[in-house]
Amino acid sequence: MIKVICVCGARPNFMKIAPLMRAFQASGRIHTTLVHTGQHYDERMSRLFFRDLGIPRPDVDLEVGSGSHAAQTAEVMKRFEPLCLREKPDWVVVVGDVNSTLACALVAVKLGIRVAHVEAGLRSFDRTMPEEINRLVTDAVSDLLLVTEPSGVENLRAEGMEASRIHLVGNVMIDTLLSNRRRAEESRILEDLRLAAGAYYLVTLHRPSNVDSRETLAPIMDALIHLARERCVVFPVHPRTRKNLESFGYAEQIDRLANFRLIEPQGYLDFLKLTAHAFAVLTDSGGVQEETTLLGVPCLTLRRNTERPITLTEGTNRLVEPTREGILAACSQIRDRNNSPPRMPHLWDGQAAERICTVLLDASRLVSA
Repeated sequence: MIKVICVCGARPNFMKIAPLMRAFQASGRIHTTLVHTGQHYDERMSRLFFRDLGIPRPDVDLEVGSGSHAAQTAEVMKRFEPLCLREKPDWVVVVGDVNSTLACALVAVKLGIRVAHVEAGLRSFDRTMPEEINRLVTDAVSDLLLVTEPSGVENLRAEGMEASRIHLVGNVMIDTLLSNRRRAEESRILEDLRLAAGAYYLVTLHRPSNVDSRETLAPIMDALIHLARERCVVFPVHPRTRKNLESFGYAEQIDRLANFRLIEPQGYLDFLKLTAHAFAVLTDSGGVQEETTLLGVPCLTLRRNTERPITLTEGTNRLVEPTREGILAACSQIRDRNNSPPRMPHLWDGQAAERICTVLLDASRLVSA
């Protein structure tokens, strides 16, 4: 039996860890310990995601909470190291690109524990993004690099990674979407919000580069307020974004608009239903770019780069300058075009977790041989 610690720390990680836990358990050959670092510590949202995705209750909650990047990363490392020393796992499996990903990978490699990074190789080539630093460092120290799309393989090879470490396995986020799509259709969120399918824009914004200053947030909000004149704008608001909307004076303005809905962050199934039936999605999230690709929903990513280029070439995504003019022009083009069905990226077939399980077992046999 192989001992594996699986780490999740933030909401995007939950969608990635769920199919891995199921595949590892089904193998009958992998004993898993699930660790929640508590990087995203909203109890309501954690409960919702774990319930919706059928994730077992974490074996360990490090309860790290918020803090600066340095403080949060250091605190995860301090709390994760004693667990590794006690459990003595064969592998630590980390997912995504959050601070918990980097922190737990560093602890493991310094203790001589092998690390598998799920979603390796993604690059925005923008080192001002904290996530880009997390991706680069985590990949550099990981033993297995488990990649979602061909660009990730190319990036890792260009960085000199050994071919034996790199495995194109597909996308575990898509595993989760496909296994939950039917359940999501049972959600009553559209009725609860009095929304008609295809008649609203769905918005998610959380990146500091977009929401942490009036200068960057104002043109985006001006565009969204303009869009609300023609169809409903539904905006599940990240706590930091809500705080800034209030301090910059937008909350009161939005309250006066019947067609603009600021709502609480949603659980996985409700959000998936909202995404699947939106006219278009405006976002700065990486995962939403992938989900809209599979769902065939137009996606406008309010960033100048993306670490997921396959969503541009084979999906429904396009990059949009986060300016009033850029956003309105892009939305106008959606109205004026015939949307053709996207091509599904290679290996985005709902079987990524099973392939990861096979790679992990094979790598373990090679080491023990």
